[in-house]
Amino acid sequence: MFLTAIHIFFLILFVYLAIYTLYFFIIAVAGRLHQAPAYSSNPVKKRIAVLIPTYKEDHIIIHTAQKAAGHDYPADHFKVFVAADQLQPETIAQLRAIPVNVLEVKFEMSSKARSLNQLLNHIPEDEYDIAIIIDADNIMLPGCLEKVNDAFQKGFHAVQTHRIAKNRNTPVAVLDAMSEEINNHIFRKGQRALGLSANTIGSGMAFEFKKLKAIYNKPGILGNPACDREVDFETMKAGLCIEFVEDAYVLDEKVSSRAVFERQRTRWLESQIIHLKLFFDKQGGHIPKTRDYWNKLFNNTAPPRLIFLLSYCLIAGLFLAGYWSGIDILYPSYIWWLGLTGLYLLTFLISIPGNFYSWKTLNALAHIPLLMFSMVRALLKMKVSRKEFLHTPKAFTQDNPS
Repeated sequence: MFLTAIHIFFLILFVYLAIYTLYFFIIAVAGRLHQAPAYSSNPVKKRIAVLIPTYKEDHIIIHTAQKAAGHDYPADHFKVFVAADQLQPETIAQLRAIPVNVLEVKFEMSSKARSLNQLLNHIPEDEYDIAIIIDADNIMLPGCLEKVNDAFQKGFHAVQTHRIAKNRNTPVAVLDAMSEEINNHIFRKGQRALGLSANTIGSGMAFEFKKLKAIYNKPGILGNPACDREVDFETMKAGLCIEFVEDAYVLDEKVSSRAVFERQRTRWLESQIIHLKLFFDKQGGHIPKTRDYWNKLFNNTAPPRLIFLLSYCLIAGLFLAGYWSGIDILYPSYIWWLGLTGLYLLTFLISIPGNFYSWKTLNALAHIPLLMFSMVRALLKMKVSRKEFLHTPKAFTQDNPS
């Protein structure tokens, strides 16, 4: 009787993991076969506001603002705006000398949402058509805003650029960079290949200025540490498709240590739960049950990849335990589990860009067990009721991805 109950549990687990593994595999294949649309320079230019919220990032914001202000988009059609939360006076003076527009903000509880709310309400909305959000460590590579503009000119109302790693200076940074590219392939390129809306990341994302301002003036969003996901959700509710512009690149600093990785993943896990609740919030008004609704809901019920890997490792351990004890613990048989594990790994191989196939990546893979442990710790540290924004500290690195 006890063994039967164990078999039923593992059968349910197998079906759960199989559904998501097959889903990710299909999307990964679609993304590999899909030819992304080409975007380039359009003779008609929209006016773009580049929004940079920053919190105690004096060591990096000057460089970021300089690069943003010098971007190769017509200077009379874009401007950089920085929300300066707890920056030093000398930093603010240097920013204004670049020059960029600096709005000094101060909150009882600092958050990205509050900074963006202040910026969007500070800027006259009739002066800009598009607002693009970048983080204080992000660098837009040449042509980025031109391609964003072209996508809007061709009818899109929301765009996610291709965020890539600025640094691969540690094994953790390599794994974080690779994880980002897997996400880009599955949740952005693959989704668009199937005619679904891409998922936003949190930076390098552009929206119609008035729409973004309306979202950040919604009641409740200022106290939501998962404000990026709420923007994605509200865009879906409005029936707007988010385009992924694959060759509009934004460099992003990747976490370099396990401690920062753990803190970041704690925030992401909390954000996933908060985001999931939005799909069932009856007080938020009518939510159209579109394909994008069901797809995004399905995405948000999937466990993180490291939890997937941990599950498959535990299954392998149980197989060995059953082999040595002579008791068939697993159900269905090990060959099914082996096939499912192989399909999951194949999904990774399809999604990872070719420039990651190197000895440096192989060395980084040896650190996955430690990151699995960090992910478990992140799960235990989750506080869905948290109101403060868990800031991920960044260390300045050069602009060239390596």
